[in-house]
Amino acid sequence: MTALPEPEPGLLLRLTGPLQSWGLHSHFNERDTAPFPTRSGVIGMLASALGRRRGQPVDDLTALNMTVRTDRPGVLLRDLHTVGGGLPGKATVTTAEGKKRPGDTGTLLTHRHYLADAAFTVAITAPGPNTEHHSLLDRCANALRNPQWPLHLGRRSCPPEGPLLLGQSDDTLHHLIHLPVAARPPSTPAAAGTPVEFLADRPLAFLPAPPHAISETHEDGTHASGELNDQPVSYHPSRRAYLARPLYRRTLLLPHAQFAGLGTQQLNALGRYLDTRLHTTEGSRR
Repeated sequence: MTALPEPEPGLLLRLTGPLQSWGLHSHFNERDTAPFPTRSGVIGMLASALGRRRGQPVDDLTALNMTVRTDRPGVLLRDLHTVGGGLPGKATVTTAEGKKRPGDTGTLLTHRHYLADAAFTVAITAPGPNTEHHSLLDRCANALRNPQWPLHLGRRSCPPEGPLLLGQSDDTLHHLIHLPVAARPPSTPAAAGTPVEFLADRPLAFLPAPPHAISETHEDGTHASGELNDQPVSYHPSRRAYLARPLYRRTLLLPHAQFAGLGTQQLNALGRYLDTRLHTTEGSRR
């Protein structure tokens, strides 16, 4: 029998709301979204909660690992915006040459993409027995409870719904797998379980998956499925910079009973789990 990975301390986040938007290639009038929370978006949220300004370093935050569980992928929504219309010439959009657009071309169209009704559970963990990282996790948890600035799911127009910080744990990834799933139970549940995708910035062999959850027919997260340019270097408005990082995917089969439904039904199931398991099984594998 393969030994389970060592427990990792960290934070558990619940990222859900009417709209989310995690930009990857946004440029000028086209504002896209990734189909899941990006490292740049989540680390930016932590920096905002801590009260860091855009020009301040985030090297300590980028050393943390992030693993995402896709509870509900949501629906891709495209919204049409207009910018600069109906304004006097001196107040219209500025051109690349620094001039102002004339009245007949002053209105610009922009397309902005969102994930509607999506839900993700995210684990932020510290690599190795580094006391500085553990102290940082404590500070981030306190900041998420009392953020310096308002938090949002990728864009300022996308506030989170319900509890965002679920708690801290000494065995964060165990709870990431076992927390109630914010989705309706499958109408025709398979005996083996329902596929749920996990995404991470490192190979997913570290997930403490119980034997019944392991799928032989889905990706096992051993090899990167691609790259994302979402590792933040600087959030400075005029000097934003990001690095590429690998993206790993793994699918686990979660039991029918773990799907807690929507709305108050899911929140009640989540509350029962947090009250009875998150605060009583720290460091355990039950």
